[in-house]
Amino acid sequence: MSRARLAVLGLVALAFAGLIFVWSLLGSASVTKDTSFTIPAGASVSAVADKLEAEGLITSASGFVLQARIFGSDAPIQAGEFLLTSGMSQNEILKAFQSGDVIRRFVTIPEGMPSILVWERLMAEELLTGEVPVPPEGSILPDTYAFERGEARSAVVERMQAAMDRTLAEEWGKRGRDIAVDTMRDALILASIVEKETGKPEERRMVAGLYSNRVKSGMLLQADPTIIYPITKGKPLGRRIRQSEIAAVNGYNTYTRVGLPEGPITNPGRESIAAVLNPAKTSALFMVADGTGGHWFADTLAEHNANVAKWYAIRKERGEM
Repeated sequence: MSRARLAVLGLVALAFAGLIFVWSLLGSASVTKDTSFTIPAGASVSAVADKLEAEGLITSASGFVLQARIFGSDAPIQAGEFLLTSGMSQNEILKAFQSGDVIRRFVTIPEGMPSILVWERLMAEELLTGEVPVPPEGSILPDTYAFERGEARSAVVERMQAAMDRTLAEEWGKRGRDIAVDTMRDALILASIVEKETGKPEERRMVAGLYSNRVKSGMLLQADPTIIYPITKGKPLGRRIRQSEIAAVNGYNTYTRVGLPEGPITNPGRESIAAVLNPAKTSALFMVADGTGGHWFADTLAEHNANVAKWYAIRKERGEM
């Protein structure tokens, strides 16, 4: 074999040995099972590498930093909680951190959940941080919201309130003619009553039409949930309403107050807001439960009284009276 070929082979062997040496310096990942990993805000690559090594997810912090400098992109690592899956390489871990593809968790606010219960749900979520006051009633849009571990509760509330502001403005822009409310605030208040008065989505526009008729004619709305709200702030009453509570004079009781309550009595969903702004065209002024979660509607008091008699008969059959 010629000296030239020997020299080339020697250089190749030297280069290969060098690559092995460099590769050994880089270390390797050792993620043996799906694991969550949290990067604090402002953490450097070296600090993250130290944390990875301390948690047994890589073999060498210095190697991870070296690989990031040699092979990584210029994108910074992001703060948040990441899911490292079993078998991930160091390069894949670095890319995940740079992409900002953090683990997102969710909190759901059902339609008609009052603000006191929204507050309790947020305060019970252990992965959120910080204190918040009970949000103003009607300021939260019921929906499912994503959040990250360690996120401030105040930030989640701000997103919920911004969603309500957007939704209310959008639906107001699509409002029909000759509706019963003159402002978005009044639409929100009336929608909160509609939300509490029916559990059937298909009834929303009919209930909105009925209450719109009452508002326009100056009739008492006589909505039972408005009696309960000052007592429980929207939580279930857990008993029948007392006569003294029906007769109570306050800013919410629509049995003694003409027109709308002074504020919302819950957080209405988009559909209830839309129903108030485009109610069913109806001459109904009365409604009573029909025993199925819905209502019978009536145009006259005589028709209503007949429906009430039917409802009482159902309750007697059930042993409720």
